Amino acid sequence: MTAPDSTLPPQLKKLIRQDIQSMHAYAVQDSAGMVKLDAMENPHRLPAALQAELGQRLGAVALNRYPDGRVNDLRRALADYAQMPEGFDLMLGNGSDELISLLAMACDVAGGSILAPLPGFVMYGMSAQLQGLKFIGVPLTPDFELDEAAMLAAIAQHQPSIIYLAYPNNPTANLWDDAVIEKIINAAPGLVVLDEAYQPFSSKSYIDRIAGHGHVLLMRTLSKFGLAGVRLGYMMGPKALIAEIDKVRPPYNISVLNYECALFALEHRDVFAAQAQELVAQRAVLLDALGATKGVKTWKSDANMILVRVPDAAKTFEGMRARKVLVKNVSKMHPLLANCLRLTVGTAEENSQMLAALEESL
Repeated sequence: MTAPDSTLPPQLKKLIRQDIQSMHAYAVQDSAGMVKLDAMENPHRLPAALQAELGQRLGAVALNRYPDGRVNDLRRALADYAQMPEGFDLMLGNGSDELISLLAMACDVAGGSILAPLPGFVMYGMSAQLQGLKFIGVPLTPDFELDEAAMLAAIAQHQPSIIYLAYPNNPTANLWDDAVIEKIINAAPGLVVLDEAYQPFSSKSYIDRIAGHGHVLLMRTLSKFGLAGVRLGYMMGPKALIAEIDKVRPPYNISVLNYECALFALEHRDVFAAQAQELVAQRAVLLDALGATKGVKTWKSDANMILVRVPDAAKTFEGMRARKVLVKNVSKMHPLLANCLRLTVGTAEENSQMLAALEESL
């Protein structure tokens, strides 16, 4: 049997936007047989008793029906969990990625643009490109802090529709100066989205400060909470603003299995909180060990990842992969990340294996 030709026929190439054809799809590394520390996942699974309980609960879900009002139970549970401010509302996405795409769609007006610091989460720029919006990336300082002057100048020049500020940032894992963030919020002519994907591991949140700003949205996900496979993100903001953005959300975008899993997890939030605290403790152990490793530079982390710089990122990455430890080589993402690797915080055993592989691969 002949393998199908992977080249798109000319008549079909004409149907697909040229900029799409020149893009690269988001790559997921093959992790079979590896210690998987490349994607900031929670390494802990549900305890056996909770697995059985959840299995019974999901087995009783009406899979023959479209998602129903039960999804609103999840919205209320998330609002309570996040301590959402009075006068705010919440919308759900199939992961934060969908929310980012929906925001770009809702704000796709003539002359619209999206601005974010770089290096940062790739979906901010990708959502702009896919929606045909201009993307303005503003480099961080060499120590991965916000460049206040550059950010304010870019805002004044480009008047962006949306500004993304990850808190903490990916892949640098750090929190930025709150005073600078406030200046950016005050200067913004459009929306400011504070992305708190790594909130379970962070020492701070912006939730108590967003109520004073009618143009600020706060976005979170249950992926880092411990449900990466469930794909559920949520975004909070003033009711009138959320109501407008929610109009572009596809109907039934959250499956019955997803929202039932999320409700179950929130009912057992203490289990996930304990897991997060264990990862924060392991992060401290890792930072100490990495700080004592010759040839490795580390940065402070408020997430479940640590950014390190090594003499040769490609060689070290391949050496670690050969030793069955998979991390993320981010050295080509941005010039500021030259020779940098991003290490996910795992269990104590996984972290020991990672440190050994790193030291042997330097």
